Amino acid sequence: HLYERDCTVQHRHQKVIELAPARNIHPQLRERLLDCAVTLAMNCNYKGAGTVEFLVRGDLDSTDADFVFMEVNPRVQVEHTVTEEATGIDIVQTQLLIAGGRSLEDLGLTQDSIHLRQHSLQARITMMPGKGEILDLYEEPAGDGVRCDTAGWYTNFKPNQMYDPLVGKLICSSPGLTFADFEKARKLMLRSLKGFKINGVANNID
Repeated sequence: HLYERDCTVQHRHQKVIELAPARNIHPQLRERLLDCAVTLAMNCNYKGAGTVEFLVRGDLDSTDADFVFMEVNPRVQVEHTVTEEATGIDIVQTQLLIAGGRSLEDLGLTQDSIHLRQHSLQARITMMPGKGEILDLYEEPAGDGVRCDTAGWYTNFKPNQMYDPLVGKLICSSPGLTFADFEKARKLMLRSLKGFKINGVANNID
């Protein structure tokens, strides 16, 4: 497993903010969640990348928190990027190599070798109803700890607003796993959102 993500912040049942790892999760709750996910996958003889989703009821920092199984997504999810940054593992490349016949052992991906290395946050940037149709200005943030996975927009581009409204994903990370490290990643995200310039088309940064 590649540990957990927290996808609590949503808008109309669509994830907006994702964290990896989940902040303040109790070690016992993490172990229970991961054990359930791994047991499910092993009993199904599952191969390849996938996400097991649970709904947690109660506080993440409590040993008494309950959770229920929701679903398995047998694919690479939109939010895979935040897990890549948190663990340093290229999930897309790994899935392709496994599909080509390599094993996890061949790739050096035993459970003992997989570790969380930093706090990572991801914000999904989406178009919203209203405003114009052409980008008067489009600039992505950049710098240490900042990753933008976007659709290749540019100034004067006219995006198609009839289909998926996703502009891209902004991922900000800070090495380390302490609360101070999380705060650095959070503040970097806020600065990066301010530096993400999308003028002319309504979006959820506005």
